[in-house]
Amino acid sequence: MRIPRTYLPIPLTTGATVILDENAANHLIRVLRLKPGAPLILFNGQGGEYRAVLQTADKKGGTAVIGEHLAHDAESPLHITLAQGISRGERMDYTLQKAVELGVTRIVPLITERCEVRLEGERLHKRLQHWQAVAASACEQCGRNRVPPVAQAGSLDDWLAQSHDGLRLALDPLAAQTLTQLSQPEDRRITLLIGPEGGLSDAEIEHARLAGFAGIRLGPRILRTETAAVTALSALQVLWGDLG
Repeated sequence: MRIPRTYLPIPLTTGATVILDENAANHLIRVLRLKPGAPLILFNGQGGEYRAVLQTADKKGGTAVIGEHLAHDAESPLHITLAQGISRGERMDYTLQKAVELGVTRIVPLITERCEVRLEGERLHKRLQHWQAVAASACEQCGRNRVPPVAQAGSLDDWLAQSHDGLRLALDPLAAQTLTQLSQPEDRRITLLIGPEGGLSDAEIEHARLAGFAGIRLGPRILRTETAAVTALSALQVLWGDLG
């Protein structure tokens, strides 16, 4: 049986006993039904991971004793920021989950012209918390020990007005060039802009171009937003990252 990996965003030290937070306790004790003595892997997003043993487990929660630190690193050599137009429900969750599995460094949800979801106030705050939890869960599954931050959502125009380092790419099914026609950025920093359902509007693509983003297409077919993210990130990792 695979040893469960659990994200616990608190200081971790070999020999210490820690209290499992609500998410960790629910997954390990109520879902997996682990008993005291079960081996665990804990990580807090600061790099590396720890062997641990479940010490107590009951209806109120549980504790774990932290063991050996393991300097395990599954991070990509590419530093990719995914700027993603907010899509509906499960599509956005899927995009974020797969982006984390494919090594993205940072995620920026964007409100664009064709967004079908309108979020603000408390609803937006809860959605951002949910997306960050999706990212943490994806790290638990795929073996990463650094959880990519999900930035505060904002408008595309405001985001484009900020400075962006490295290679800047915007997905555009009508663009003339493809990824294979580009050169790897020397600093391995890439910002990838993808629209929501319906893609980016012509005006948004032009604004992105004026901000230094090169339009690229992913073959002859028009892809759904969640498919586009997976395809583009996979291609980048094959070309210049750790899937080649």
